[in-house]
Amino acid sequence: MAILRVLFLMAVVCAAAHAAKDAKEDKKKDSDAPAAAPEGAESGPGGSLDISKLGGSGDGKTDSTKAFDEAWAKACAGTGKQTILVPKGDYVTGPLNFTGPCKGDVTIQLDGNLLGSTDLAKFKSNWIEILRVDNLAITGKGKIDGQGPSVWSKNSCAKKYDCKILPNSLVLDFVNNGLISGITLLNSKFFHLNLYKCKNVTVKDVTVTAPGDSPNTDGIHMGDSTQINIIDTTIGTGDDCISIGPGSEGINITGVTCGPGHGISVGSLGRYKDEKDVTDVTVKDCTLKKTSNGVRIKSYEDAASTLTASKFTYENIEMDDVANPIIIDMKYCPNKICTANGNSKVTIKDITFKNITGTSSTPEAVSLLCSEKLPCSGVTMNDVKVEYKGTNNKTMAVCNNAKGTATGCLKELACF
Repeated sequence: MAILRVLFLMAVVCAAAHAAKDAKEDKKKDSDAPAAAPEGAESGPGGSLDISKLGGSGDGKTDSTKAFDEAWAKACAGTGKQTILVPKGDYVTGPLNFTGPCKGDVTIQLDGNLLGSTDLAKFKSNWIEILRVDNLAITGKGKIDGQGPSVWSKNSCAKKYDCKILPNSLVLDFVNNGLISGITLLNSKFFHLNLYKCKNVTVKDVTVTAPGDSPNTDGIHMGDSTQINIIDTTIGTGDDCISIGPGSEGINITGVTCGPGHGISVGSLGRYKDEKDVTDVTVKDCTLKKTSNGVRIKSYEDAASTLTASKFTYENIEMDDVANPIIIDMKYCPNKICTANGNSKVTIKDITFKNITGTSSTPEAVSLLCSEKLPCSGVTMNDVKVEYKGTNNKTMAVCNNAKGTATGCLKELACF
């Protein structure tokens, strides 16, 4: 039942991401003209806007939404480098919709903490959404705290598929050339960071934290995005540490520590029509601790889209008591919402696992569960040495319909 629950939650997350995608496509119809300069905006190049001097209160109680809205309007209308300064303190806000294009480059310097309102009636969708902005930076040592514990009990997605989605904490839509560094994302109501239609965004030295049993609190999710770099980041949540959705290309994940959570996942793939390929993904020098999956690729057997997942490299990965260290699941079918033994349309090929070491909490350290109709091809396993840490069973691999080569692996894990 626990496994079914995990699969069920992942399907919900995928549905939420695609629902958000439809809404965001509608936003593209808005004018692309730069935001008009509000009264009092600085006309010269460069400027700094201090939230506490615009009426924001860092007392952890007073709603400071208006101050942030004013700061964004002035910063986005200003030229040169504009900085929104959040000084030390706890600033409570409702939904923040930061929309561009902007005239200059905008930096949000987060020295204090942002607290998401616990009044769900204020939110139509997400908490902080940044739309159509180029050259954006969010830096500092402060926290973006969704205050999720106060509302997680209202998440009904474990009980029904058609559930109300709680607000994501930080959403970047159509953002080009972005940097998120140093900050902490804490206890999101739903996803912590969601990237959609973004290009050349780097997440570096970020911490993402939520309890292992918190519902649908993915650390970082991306879809239809290119050139995304996640570097030296620590993630522990109640769902995927990182989830890579359809349409992702040129993804680099390096130096990430994951746990608790569901691992680093690609997919689900094929759930909806018109999904795009996933290609050129590198996961390197990462550590996974006590997660329910390690590195995972999952697709629906009755896929609604024809797409390809290819050119993935997983290298120098340390597994520490991970339940499914290496898993390709082309028969993903959570809670019977799909048709088993369907006509798979997802191709998975050219996948390399190199120097994967450590321990598994289950005997099946490697699971390649590929489709009879479209087998996995070009799978390379070099120096895969993950051992079951228990005593009653031996380390093993389950490899169905997978074609490739294996060198330097534990003999129990040499699928080919």
